[in-house]
Amino acid sequence: MQLVKSTRDTLLRPLQIVSGIVERRHTMPILANILIRKNGESVSFLSTDTEVQITTLANIGSGPEETGTTVAARKLLDILRALPESGDVTMTLLNKRLTVQSGKSRFALQTLAAEEFPTVSVADSYNASVTLPQKTLKHLFNMVHFAMAQQDIRYYLNGLLLVLDGHNVIAVATDGHRLAFAQVEAEQSFERQEVIIPRKTILELQRLLEESDETVRLDIAASQVKLTFADIELVSKLVEGKFPDYTRVIPKGYKNDFTIGREELLRSLQRAAIMTSDKFKGVRCLIAPGSMKISSTNADQEEAVEELEIDYGGDSIDIGFNVTYLLDVLNNLKCDQVNISLGDSNSSALISIPENGDFKYVVMPMRI
Repeated sequence: MQLVKSTRDTLLRPLQIVSGIVERRHTMPILANILIRKNGESVSFLSTDTEVQITTLANIGSGPEETGTTVAARKLLDILRALPESGDVTMTLLNKRLTVQSGKSRFALQTLAAEEFPTVSVADSYNASVTLPQKTLKHLFNMVHFAMAQQDIRYYLNGLLLVLDGHNVIAVATDGHRLAFAQVEAEQSFERQEVIIPRKTILELQRLLEESDETVRLDIAASQVKLTFADIELVSKLVEGKFPDYTRVIPKGYKNDFTIGREELLRSLQRAAIMTSDKFKGVRCLIAPGSMKISSTNADQEEAVEELEIDYGGDSIDIGFNVTYLLDVLNNLKCDQVNISLGDSNSSALISIPENGDFKYVVMPMRI
């Protein structure tokens, strides 16, 4: 039975959308597959790792029949990428084998039954829904994603806190050493609600969301979030646990602050980072009226020193930071200038965008 007949690129797009979450190694071999269901002209492609599930549709079905199968995602993707761009591709299912054919190229792949595929059950009802332009939600995630923890034993840090509060949609991420906060305004108004979206889901959404004004609908249930945009539906389990109170972490009332060019500071830190080692990423910052001196040393007694002029008349502060945490935020921001607020040598620093309260980045000091 012929499942699909289409151009290579038309077939490649839905496969690229769903294959991002497919794990190469899995305890359940079928999870290396994608589920393909045909209902007349409409063909759905679905992948899952049991925590996240992505579905997309394409009108590339051949014939009126209904059927379904599962096939190895990576192999099918590699085959399609290797085929010539011109010419139609057909996929035919016969005797538990999927045949992919284009011109004089033919591939026969093993399949597993569609009935055995463990799909994630979608929640019956949702507590809250928010609709935003895709580029707005993508921007929100981009502003904080780099501060998420990776494989931390405090599992609730391995994700992003999403807060609906009044008209604000807030994203917060922290790994215990630094914290990033960003917010955007929605047209709707919400009762306050907090959920933790897993790291893998956030990284996948950054890949899938586009810089467009087309909307994305985000539905939140007790243990699940569902995002619907374009012809894509992504369902993800939420992380259970209590996220740290970010409002207590963000410093208030610091009197020592100055504004500096983002690019200028970024380049100086990149040069100073050359003299740090893989094990020790510390840089020392000496802030005094009119100047900021950045220095770094390593075990070979080598040294880098950078000096910047700043418009500053506050206290002299000698403070150390993990240079990676500073580079992450400066690389991620698109503004011309950043504002840096300091308490003393033992207090965390606050980095923000001048005259913009929608972004804050807190970084803990480091002993140098």
